[in-house]
Amino acid sequence: MTASAPRRRLASVTLVVDDYDRAKAFYCDVLGFECLADSSLEGDKRWLVVAPKGAAGAALLLARTDGEAQTQAIGNQTGGRVGFFLETDDFARDHATFLANGVQFLEEPRREVYGTVAVFADLYGNRWDLIEPAP
Repeated sequence: MTASAPRRRLASVTLVVDDYDRAKAFYCDVLGFECLADSSLEGDKRWLVVAPKGAAGAALLLARTDGEAQTQAIGNQTGGRVGFFLETDDFARDHATFLANGVQFLEEPRREVYGTVAVFADLYGNRWDLIEPAP
């Protein structure tokens, strides 16, 4: 009998933020994510997890900074590169909604072999791709 391969998935990615409520409002109210968990932890920390509504992929753990090194990483967790990829089934719909909600796009939408894409900045300046994958 052969052993089955381990089953794993990327469940969450930490995003350092300056304020829990401000971050939650941006991701939930502006980008339309849902709050999966918001629990108090020791001290004044929280376990705050958000994800796109109905998504089966990884979620964001919004973690308030603790110390100067983390504070300096806000908005630049990936060294200025696109670090987050938000897939959609309707690029035009979500692009228009994001614009109406005040999201700053850093470029005009473009078509690539992998899909329709445009880079936007989140509340902190982190770069995201909004992408509708090619069929």
